[in-house]
Amino acid sequence: MPRIQRPQDASELVMEEMRHLREERFVCLFLDTKNQVIAMDTLSVGSLSAAIVHPREVFRAAIRRSSASIICAHNHPSGDPTPSAEDIALTRRLAEAGQLVGIELLDHLVIGDNRFVSLKELGSL
Repeated sequence: MPRIQRPQDASELVMEEMRHLREERFVCLFLDTKNQVIAMDTLSVGSLSAAIVHPREVFRAAIRRSSASIICAHNHPSGDPTPSAEDIALTRRLAEAGQLVGIELLDHLVIGDNRFVSLKELGSL
């Protein structure tokens, strides 16, 4: 099981699979108390410019896997990982929902073509 210690570790797990996709996908890494990945799942497949995901689906999946924390990631098919206002708003909603259910959102990554942005490192989490 890979252990996530920094955003780069998480990006390496999803980059190759996500960077060339022609539609947005929203993926979650489910972690145990030692930040080891216990599962990874695609929760939403969207269009060229949007992947619709609701906090209820994210945390239902996290609870089902007995996750201590999660890291979310989605790709931008354009290759530009600059987060949109919607990406930032979703990150904040996920963090709030996580606080309510006791499962911490550690980060939300936006995957581009061989580049990524960590919303935690940007200060949006």
